[in-house]
Amino acid sequence: MASALAAKMGFNSLMRKQAKTFNVRISTMESDLEFSCEVKWKGKDLFDLVCRTLGLRETWFFGLRYNIKDTVAWLKMDKKVLDQEVPKEEPIIFHFLAKFYPENAEEELVQDITQHLFFLQVKKKILEEEIHCPPEASVLLASYAVHAEYGDYDPAVHKPGFLAEEELLPKRVINLYQMTPEMWEERITACYAEHRGRTRDEAEMEYLKIAQDLDMYGVNYFLIRNKKGTDLLLGVDALGLHIYEPDNKLTPKCSFPWNEIRNISYSDKEFTIKPLDKKANVFKFNSSRLRVNKLILQLCIGNHDLFMRRRRVDSLEVQQMKAQAREERARKQVERQRLQREKQLREEAERARDELERRLIQLQDEADMANEALLRSEQTADLLAEKAQIAEEEAKLLAQKAAEAETEMQRIKVTAIRGQEERRLMEQKMLEAKMVALKMAEESERRAKEAEQLKQDLLEARDSERRAKNKLLEITSKAVYMSPGLAPDSMPQDVSFSRENLSFDFKDTDMKRLSMEIEKEKVEYMEKSKHLQEQLNELKTEIESLKLKERETPLDIIHNQNTEQGTSKHSNFKKKTNERLLSSYLRFAGSLVTNSFVQEKGSTQQVFAFLQVFMFVQAFVKIYLLFKNYGQ
Repeated sequence: MASALAAKMGFNSLMRKQAKTFNVRISTMESDLEFSCEVKWKGKDLFDLVCRTLGLRETWFFGLRYNIKDTVAWLKMDKKVLDQEVPKEEPIIFHFLAKFYPENAEEELVQDITQHLFFLQVKKKILEEEIHCPPEASVLLASYAVHAEYGDYDPAVHKPGFLAEEELLPKRVINLYQMTPEMWEERITACYAEHRGRTRDEAEMEYLKIAQDLDMYGVNYFLIRNKKGTDLLLGVDALGLHIYEPDNKLTPKCSFPWNEIRNISYSDKEFTIKPLDKKANVFKFNSSRLRVNKLILQLCIGNHDLFMRRRRVDSLEVQQMKAQAREERARKQVERQRLQREKQLREEAERARDELERRLIQLQDEADMANEALLRSEQTADLLAEKAQIAEEEAKLLAQKAAEAETEMQRIKVTAIRGQEERRLMEQKMLEAKMVALKMAEESERRAKEAEQLKQDLLEARDSERRAKNKLLEITSKAVYMSPGLAPDSMPQDVSFSRENLSFDFKDTDMKRLSMEIEKEKVEYMEKSKHLQEQLNELKTEIESLKLKERETPLDIIHNQNTEQGTSKHSNFKKKTNERLLSSYLRFAGSLVTNSFVQEKGSTQQVFAFLQVFMFVQAFVKIYLLFKNYGQ
C-alpha cells in the first residue's frame, strides 16, 4: 500500500515537472478565483495577478495562505510556488487574507476594496469567536453590518423578521442571555435605525473603528514555553509582542513594543527577543515546531516593517492614493448632497400632489353634498305640492257635501209641514242635519286653513330650493376660478419636474464649504466617540438584566474585570512602557551619584549634595509618571 502511494506521488510530481502550467484556486472573502499559472512563476507573480484582478493597490496588508498538515503557512514572494510546501493536488487552494492589521483603520486604509476585505474578515473572526467581543459591542457591530448590507432603514421594507436568517451575533453572546431572536432583532434594529444617511463604506469603517479597540483584534497567538517549561501564549500584532497566560488572551503579562526590540532570532526551536536596552533581560522561549518558528519570524518582520513605515513620510504612491481617495470622497459627498436635494424636492412635489388630490376630493365631497341637499329640497317641494293639491280636493268635496246637506235640509222643511208627527220627525232630522251641517262647515273651514298652511309651506320649500341652487352655483364657480390659478406643474395629473431645474453648479464656495464641513466632522470626532461609549453603555444596561451569569466564559469574566478596572491592552502597554522609563531614569541618576562619589574620593558634603539631587530627580520622575498616568 505504501509503495503504491509513493509510486503515485512520484508519478504526479513527474507529470507536474513535464507540464508547463498548473491550476490554482484563490479563495477570497467574497468569491473564488481560478488561474492557470506557469511552472516558473514565483509567489510574487501569482500574488500580483490576484491583486490586479481584485483592483487592490494596498498589497502590503495581504498574503496568500495555505494549509499544511496541522498548521498554516504563507506563500513566500521570492520563491517559486511549486518549490514551496504547497498541496500537491490541483487545483492548489490558497486563501487571500489580511496578514497584517493596521493600527488605525481610518487613517491607514485608503481604498474601498481594502476596507471591504478587512470588514468581511474581522466580521467573520468575531462571529466565529476568534476575537472576543462583549455583548453590547456585538449588538452595535451587528447594526453596522446590517446597514452595510441593507442601506438606510425603511420601516415599510424592513419589517419584523427580516433578520431571521442573518448570522449577526456570536453564539456565546446569544447563549449568555435569556432573550429570544425577536428581542435581539428589536435591539439591533433600534441601533440600525440611528445610522440613517450613511453609505456602505461609512458603515464598514465605523464597524472597523469599533472592532480595532477589542483586546484580541489583530493578534496572532502561538503556544510557547519559557525556560522553566511553563506554557505561555505569544501574541504578535501591529504594536509589538505580548506574553499571555494560556487561559487569558485579553490581558498580557508583559509586552515588548517594536521600537524597544533590538533583535529577534531563533535557533532550531528556541526563540530569543533582545530588548533595545542592553541592560534589560533577554527573553527566551521554545516552540514545538520549526514551521511555527518560521511563521512567527515572518509575522514579526512584517509587523515591524509596517510599524516603522507608519512613522515615516508616506511614499509617493501612498500620497497619490490618499489624494485620489480624498478627491473621490469629496466627489461622492457632492453627489450625495445633490441626490439628497433631488430626493427632498421629489418628496416636496409628492406632498404637494397629495395635498391637491386631498383638496380635490374635499371639493368633490362638498359638491356631492350640495347636490344631495338640492335633491332633497326638490323632493320636499314636490311632496308639499302634492299635499296642497290633496287638501284642495278635500275642501271641494267637503263644500259639495255641505251643499248637499243644505239641500236635504230644505227638502225636509218642505215635507215637514205634512204632519205634526212628520214635522216632529222632520224637526228632529232637521236638528240632526243642522248638527251635521255645522260639523261639516267646521271641517270645511279647518280643511281650508290646512290648505292655506300647505300653500305657505310650498312657497318656503321653493325658496329653499332656490337658495340651494345658488349655493351649488357658488361652489362650482369657486372650483372653476381656483383651477386657472394653479401652476401647470402643481396639477395632480400633470405633476412633472424638469431635470434642468435640479442641476447645480458647484463652485469654489461649495468646495470651501465642503472643506469646512470636513473640518467640522474632525472636531466632532471626540463627541462621536463619547456618544459611541454612551451607546455601548446603554446597550449593556438594557440587556444586563437578562444575562445568565453561569454561562459566562473565562474571557467574559476577565473582560468585565478589565472594564471595571479601566485596563486594556493599550493601557497595560503604556503602563509597562512608563515603568521601564522610570527604571531607566533611576539607573541613570544612580550612575551619576556613583561616578561623582568616585571622582571626589568620598567627599561627604558633595556626596550628600548628589544624594539630594538624586532624591529630587527620583521624586520628580515619580510625580511626572503619576500625573501622566492620571491624565491618560
